[in-house]
Amino acid sequence: MTVPQSIRIERAHAADVPALIELLAALFAIESDFSADRARQRRGLELLLSQPEDRAVVLVARSNDGKAAGMASAQLVISTAEGAPSAWIEDVVVQQALRGQGIARLLLQELLAWAQRHGATRAQLLADKANTPALEFYRNIGWRPTQLSAWRRPLQEL
Repeated sequence: MTVPQSIRIERAHAADVPALIELLAALFAIESDFSADRARQRRGLELLLSQPEDRAVVLVARSNDGKAAGMASAQLVISTAEGAPSAWIEDVVVQQALRGQGIARLLLQELLAWAQRHGATRAQLLADKANTPALEFYRNIGWRPTQLSAWRRPLQEL
């Protein structure tokens, strides 16, 4: 699997937000826990992009024509288990037509390098249990499942 030479990984900017929203819509179409809401995705991306460089990053895989081929994001949280920052990775998605070419692997490599440069000693991510291609992809590049299960509760219910 060779990443096309026409792909480069860069930090996303405000001008990328519309294209990133479209990538997120494709991702959320796969994930049963989430649904696309372009206004929410815009707010979330703008919040991430406004964070200091040492707290969060949104990366875009860009083709030579400047179009977004894929994206991924990471944020640092403090892990009491690690006694150090830990990288929380989200939004790993590549355009359907470009999957299987190593773009997601490259995005993750860049996110992990960013996390290490900022003191993280662990990275974690979530993947939909029914997304077999994603689960196989993560396993094939060295990620391992844990014994933990993810839980969530909307705060509007409080």
